Amino acid sequence: MATRNNEYGQPIGPALPDWSARPDPAAVTLQGRHCRLEPLDAQRHAADLHAAYQVAPDGRDWTYLSLERPATLEEFQRYAENAARSSDPRHYAVIDLRTNQAVGTLALMRITPAVGVIEVGHVTFSPLLKRTPISTEAQFLLMAYAFDQLGYRRYEWKCDSLNGPSRAAAERLGFSFEGVFRQLVVYKGRSRDTAWYAIIDTEWPVLKQAFETWLAPANQDEQGRQKKSLAAIRAEIKG
Repeated sequence: MATRNNEYGQPIGPALPDWSARPDPAAVTLQGRHCRLEPLDAQRHAADLHAAYQVAPDGRDWTYLSLERPATLEEFQRYAENAARSSDPRHYAVIDLRTNQAVGTLALMRITPAVGVIEVGHVTFSPLLKRTPISTEAQFLLMAYAFDQLGYRRYEWKCDSLNGPSRAAAERLGFSFEGVFRQLVVYKGRSRDTAWYAIIDTEWPVLKQAFETWLAPANQDEQGRQKKSLAAIRAEIKG
């Protein structure tokens, strides 16, 4: 990127003469090939989600979330009702198109329309969703909504720096690691160093093409397994 100087000879950032604040994310439905994202609705989704989360033999998937796995449907119903009322975070349920059941949730949060920055978080995927094309497509649908429809410039992913699976997921999806913010959060009675990742709008076209190629039927074998990884497809696109 070429450096610009102001009238004092000081380097300054690229000009954005046509920039305007971005819209807030809305309660939209996003349709994919394997899944659909719907605005979280406790009445429609809570029973499915609670059952999906209870498939896991224990609560280890909730270690790095802000709460522990609700033990009863009533507890989860209260959580889902509160989450559904929120506009930041804006929560979406992930619907498996094969069963039409909710199998996980994720959210857009820390929404800053004035500068076009938004974060994906509260990613709570059940065993029914993990390591399936649904988990990748759900992330892609939300990214595409933020970049293509809302026009955000920066899409962030943050997690506990000790959360190895979350960090691996961010890197697999194409986020760039930007550093660790030490002692940024206190949660569940403990300190958290936070790992920061992001995608910016200039990186999105390559990532979008890679997601579309990875999700295409041509990239799946007869057992539904990927033929090429996302990383390999990105490398091919970049040449």
